[in-house]
Amino acid sequence: MKNLFKSISEKFEAFSKDASDHVEKGNKAAGTRARKASLDIEKQLKEFRKKSIASTK
Repeated sequence: MKNLFKSISEKFEAFSKDASDHVEKGNKAAGTRARKASLDIEKQLKEFRKKSIASTK
């Protein structure tokens, strides 16, 4: 679970940087990377939720 959390944190940092570049500078490539990262983060958050629920049982 620690590895999953670390991975989510790293992807969110990358997402944040790319989203900022897209919004502030109009960088279209950064917008594409941010959208891709958001999909990856979503999948990992669902996995985190499953593991978290399983660990409380």
